[in-house]
Amino acid sequence: MGGLSIWHWLIVLLVVVLIFGTKKLRNIGQDLGGAVKGFKEGMKSPESDAPAPSAEAPQQVVGQTIEGEAKKEKTP
Repeated sequence: MGGLSIWHWLIVLLVVVLIFGTKKLRNIGQDLGGAVKGFKEGMKSPESDAPAPSAEAPQQVVGQTIEGEAKKEKTP
């Protein structure tokens, strides 16, 4: 038992095209290509283009602490 031959891949491709249609597959390809292109451009941009941190200190989030004690339950 080996890997899949070219005929297996062609049958899989035919089934995918029949299920999704060529227009939907083309749109998926364009979206994926645009995302990869945007990612590459984002990686190339220098750090100086990044927005500077604001001069104001961020406000602290005040939470609520609940105190309690855990006890092990004795089994009969």
